[in-house]
Amino acid sequence: MSDKSRIQQGAQFLFEDHQARKPFGPIPQPFAPRTVDEAYAIQEEFHMLLAGTHGLIAGYKIGLTTPVMQQMVGLNEPIAGAILANTIHSSPVTLRRKDYVHLGIECEIAVRLGADLPAAVAPFTRDRVADAVEAAMASLELTDDREADYSKLAALALSCLADNAWNAGIVLGQPVMDWRKVDLARARGALTVNGEVVGEGRGSDVMGHPLEALVWLANMLAKRGKGLTRGMIVMTGSIIAPQFLEPGDWATLSVDGLGEVRLTVS
Repeated sequence: MSDKSRIQQGAQFLFEDHQARKPFGPIPQPFAPRTVDEAYAIQEEFHMLLAGTHGLIAGYKIGLTTPVMQQMVGLNEPIAGAILANTIHSSPVTLRRKDYVHLGIECEIAVRLGADLPAAVAPFTRDRVADAVEAAMASLELTDDREADYSKLAALALSCLADNAWNAGIVLGQPVMDWRKVDLARARGALTVNGEVVGEGRGSDVMGHPLEALVWLANMLAKRGKGLTRGMIVMTGSIIAPQFLEPGDWATLSVDGLGEVRLTVS
């Protein structure tokens, strides 16, 4: 079996499992990713299969931004997944629980790009990517781990990466155009679910500064010959432990200087 055929079959497996709403499991060995590069290659094929319903790539999410999470799954760097255009929601929004197998949320600072970050001008620095940021906002990443067995996460890591790093969409708060007035590293975020505070964090919990996550993403994509383009949204990584929601739940994330984002589940 050629490498190209293996990649295509890996993506088809993921697509069919999502269509059938099957629990998450490793991609079968004959076409499972053996390296991070192969996992990204499968992910890119998977995006093309999803495009008809979910839309084209409109941004990226970044996960595993802390050493402890990387060690847990046996990887030595963060991972990225695409945000597809039809899965972007504006706050406040009500989403249906039945549209997901296992709906989770992660609390993040998102940025919107006002300029391209093309592969040709890599490597990028924090100052360079900051110049391309048009707005920042409080945001929730929607995740769907499809009831994955977390006790086997190390064995599932490459399959998770291939499976678009479990991204199922995002909810965006109001964009803050004068974001430079906000100390993104010190900005505190607090998540309430059904009126109760369930977690807190700061922007510095993500690689020391949210823009360092953007630097990592731009440089990682450049190595794959890809760039970020104006208008794209980048989710910089969760500052609070993931939470899972059921019908009737409502969640609000507030971030210092960036306002809030609200989600209700029906």
